[in-house]
Amino acid sequence: MRNVYNLQVIFLFISFRCSLKGMKNFFKISILIFAGIFCFSCQTVTSKIDEKTALEEKELSKWLNQPESELKIVFGVPDKIEFTDKRTRYYVYVKEKLKIKCERKFEIDSSNMIVGFSSKNCF
Repeated sequence: MRNVYNLQVIFLFISFRCSLKGMKNFFKISILIFAGIFCFSCQTVTSKIDEKTALEEKELSKWLNQPESELKIVFGVPDKIEFTDKRTRYYVYVKEKLKIKCERKFEIDSSNMIVGFSSKNCF
């Protein structure tokens, strides 16, 4: 009876050890797959942000050399107006979406024409 018990313990030990090796390999493979997916998803997000940023710049560049009155019609009253020493001013429009603040600045010269813009976090 004792020999049978010893054989059972030995068999259990061997099977447990083999299953541990299998689990280690499974975890290694799982981690490699997860790391690969994570790297590719980061590239996808970066490329989508770059596309949206380029589209935003293209849309805002249409406002160059337009009067400030047109800007106010489309965007409304600015959230903030910043005055500079060069007799220009900035109209700042801030929008928040999913806790991300989008800020658009339009530079307006003394003749009330839009001469520049900048955009931050608007994608």
